[in-house]
Order: sequence, then structure tokens, then C-alpha cells
Amino acid sequence: MLSWPLRGRLLLIALLLAGCLLAGLTGSAQAASGSWSSQIPGLMVAMSDRASASQNATPPAAANNLQSGQLERIQWQFQYPPGVQLNAWLCHPEQCVALTGMRGSTTELAGRDADAPLHFRFALRPGQRPVRVQELQMIVNYQ
Repeated sequence: MLSWPLRGRLLLIALLLAGCLLAGLTGSAQAASGSWSSQIPGLMVAMSDRASASQNATPPAAANNLQSGQLERIQWQFQYPPGVQLNAWLCHPEQCVALTGMRGSTTELAGRDADAPLHFRFALRPGQRPVRVQELQMIVNYQ
């Protein structure tokens, strides 16, 4: 059985490859597409009335056509202990999107500037004890 960190890295690689393949198959001949991935340090979430924000995930300097690009799909994953109930969001400076679980993908930020930093936000649900969220990862596909 693979450990969570190894399993998470393998999933991230598989999602990145799938995203690159999908971007290559669906991209138009006129616009360049690309993707980048980021791992973000974990954070402690201690409040239900105020969300805790992760560090920003920023695209690498070598990302092609990012300044004129737009977001398409973002895939995410993170981990926290079983039985914990958290509210989670993926945020762009212009909009935050509620996340439905510890892993998934969204196109709700499609059309937003691709060169903007992204981050996660978390808040405890009432009655929950503080919890550490770890293994924060995202893959960003843009056009």
C-alpha cells in the first residue's frame, strides 16, 4: 500500500499528464495552452467564524503565454484527518469557489486571468476542533 505523500504525488503527476493531454486535444490552433502545478505548505485551521488562507500558488516564470492567458480547469487535492468537517474554497483574486471534497476539479474560474496567484481557504464547521490541512496541491490548465 502506498503512503499518502507518495500516492498524492503519483495522483498529481497523473492529473498533470491528463491535463496536458486534454489541453493538447481541445486547444485551438490559434491559442497556446499550458499547465503548471504547485505544492503548498500545510496550515492549521482553528476557527469557524474566520477562514484561514494558505500561501499563494503562483505560476512559474517559465509558463508560456500566461500573461495573456485565461484559466480553464483547476484540479486540486489536500488532506486532513478522517471525521473532520471543513469548509474549503479555491480562490482567485476576483472570485472564490467552494470545493466539494479533498480532491476534484473545477472550471468555475475559467476565463479569469491565468497569471494571478491562487490560494486555498479553509474554515472549521461549528463544534470542530482545530485541524492541520496538509498535502495541498493544484494543477492549473490555461489557454
